[in-house]
Amino acid sequence: MFKSLILRFVSARDDELAPMLWATAYGFAIQGAYYILRAVRDEISTTNRGNLQILWTVVFLVMLVAVPAYSWVASRYQRGVFVPLANRFFILNLVLFYLALTFLPESARPWIDRAFYVWASVFALFVVTVFWGFMADLFRNEQGRRLFGFIAVGSSLGGIVGSTITSSLVERLPAFTLLLVACAPLEAASWCVAVLHRRFGGAELGRPATQPLGGTAWSGIRVVFGSPYLLTIAGYIALMTYASTVMYFVQADLVGAAISDRAARTALLARIDLWANVLTIVLQVYLSARIIKWLGVGFCLAILPIIAGVGFLWLGLMPVVTVLVIQQVIDRGVRYGLAKPAREVLWTVVSREEKYKSKAFLDAAIYRGGDLVSGWIYAGMSALGLTISAIALVAAPLTALWAALGVKLGRRQEERARGTATGGAPAPAPTAS
Repeated sequence: MFKSLILRFVSARDDELAPMLWATAYGFAIQGAYYILRAVRDEISTTNRGNLQILWTVVFLVMLVAVPAYSWVASRYQRGVFVPLANRFFILNLVLFYLALTFLPESARPWIDRAFYVWASVFALFVVTVFWGFMADLFRNEQGRRLFGFIAVGSSLGGIVGSTITSSLVERLPAFTLLLVACAPLEAASWCVAVLHRRFGGAELGRPATQPLGGTAWSGIRVVFGSPYLLTIAGYIALMTYASTVMYFVQADLVGAAISDRAARTALLARIDLWANVLTIVLQVYLSARIIKWLGVGFCLAILPIIAGVGFLWLGLMPVVTVLVIQQVIDRGVRYGLAKPAREVLWTVVSREEKYKSKAFLDAAIYRGGDLVSGWIYAGMSALGLTISAIALVAAPLTALWAALGVKLGRRQEERARGTATGGAPAPAPTAS
């Protein structure tokens, strides 16, 4: 009965069912841990909203060190070692933050908050990037188109559970107690990795999955600048980051001005996450795989900037918390329900080194570099006297370019997928549009 129920929502073969469910459980655990911490991090941003661009500068600098360090580890250890190692490194960090918050004097709290904000911003991208790199390594392009939507459901369910835990406990317990709660799903994720690697690891791209990736700490970064395909992904991520950063700053300003109580702000932000994940699941279960199949990856990538553009125009006309909440729920729902599975399909047609190293560089360093630049742009516009309405209206036209890159990426992914199917290896990226 359980198998029949699952197959009503996803087109999976019998031999794909078990790895798909383990992958879904892995995503559930990772996102559960992240969403337990997300509202805590976002509440810190409202308290430090005048310094956000400085914090994001620090995040970017940390990423410049973290990405090569991660690539070095990936070059020397097989994925069954370095993926759980990354999760357990973050568990250790959470325990250290808890001890600092418990035993250091209250006067140190603002600096611990800022350090945690930087750490959580790095954590948020790294664990998700490693997860989807692993998925792109386990499943082929054709499988990813059918299965990634359902696997992403696990992530969304984890988000719902995590944000529910936070909104339920944050006003009853010290917020930093949640740091220890998040350790449990992170450890569970490490066990899921072990099962997936041991029982379902494949090597369809030519290098045994039980071997290290090889190369150097910088090799995955260098290849990005020689690949038009990866550079187009970088452009898409950069514009996506600009839009999300502007919206994040708007959220910090509107929520911080409207609600003074820190626990109440955290609860509101957790509820936004909750409803965004509900919408995400609906899209992932009923529409994601179907739209990718019928309309293609490019359409799924382009619909997010269209939604964002409408949201910016609406906030430009009505810059109030109610509009912000509606926009954030819809934007995040589409981002993770449609665009995210499609964006991860892009990585099924590249080499294993690109899936782990280049992907980490683009999803982490480029993403946070975009945060850095976008944060200072927002701060500059605010310093010039632009209101939230004006800033939102300025951001709206860029979503057209963002959508065009999404369509272009969909076309290039199809070309590389055809090359992979006929030649057995990822086709070289086209040199011209």
